[in-house]
Amino acid sequence: MTIGVALPLQYRIDPTVQLAREAHEFGLHSAWFGQTFAYDSPSLAAIVGREVPGLQVGTAAIPVFGRHPLLVSSQAQTAQATTGGRYHLGLALGTKHLTETGFGIPYERPIRRLREFLTALRQLVETGSADFHGELLTATTPLPASVPGAEPPVPILVAAMAPQALRLSGELADGILPLLAGPRALAEHIVPAVTAAAEAAGRPAPRIVAFVPGVVTADTEAVRGTATETLAFYEQFPSYQRVIALSGATRAADLAAIGDEETVAAEVRRYREAGATEVVFTATDLGGEEDRRRTWKLLGELAGG
Repeated sequence: MTIGVALPLQYRIDPTVQLAREAHEFGLHSAWFGQTFAYDSPSLAAIVGREVPGLQVGTAAIPVFGRHPLLVSSQAQTAQATTGGRYHLGLALGTKHLTETGFGIPYERPIRRLREFLTALRQLVETGSADFHGELLTATTPLPASVPGAEPPVPILVAAMAPQALRLSGELADGILPLLAGPRALAEHIVPAVTAAAEAAGRPAPRIVAFVPGVVTADTEAVRGTATETLAFYEQFPSYQRVIALSGATRAADLAAIGDEETVAAEVRRYREAGATEVVFTATDLGGEEDRRRTWKLLGELAGG
């Protein structure tokens, strides 16, 4: 099992690179970047991956609404070439509110859009060309679309947790990026669904990259309180409400791994036993710099073990 961390996006480029370098020095395998309306995450991942040799870098995750497969393919292949094959592309459906408010486009037929996006994108990253004409998207290549050095083909992962998205991801993607899906939800619902879909499509077993909020700390009560406030953002979305409930929790913060080294290590093992092939810790800065370093030190030790 590989272990990584999601890096915060509030810093300038150089401090972000330094954080990634620190993660690598602690023995962590990967650094991941979210996609908001600020940084372009594939570009940031490419910079970090270039500056920190040996560290895997990924985007988790780019919403398919407001993007086009040709442009995302160019971004992803450029990042792959820049990092020498260490870039991982994550896609997401996004949300109705952010899509319609930010882009001014209707959030309609998301699963159909994801299917067409993945179909065209896989053609592009694997062959450097596409001739796709769907109901919602068209992607053709009158000019070559391959990037020299973008090898192997960029892995495509989807932030999927609901049944339709899981089936589609098993069929067309290389894995999934579940967030706030606890071990129970993974073992009983998510891993079986995406694995069965991959098997039916004749694809390899999918990667299960579980994103887990977590902090090693001596002040569990205070950090838990901060986590409750910070992670409440996700509780407004039906997809997260569903997976939180399937995990046997009532609040997003209930799924945060917070406590001493033994407690957090035990949580990592639970995710592994539930079927996660990789664990990425998020929100490791909730308790401050000292706790973040303590958390990364433990995760690096677990990654090395």
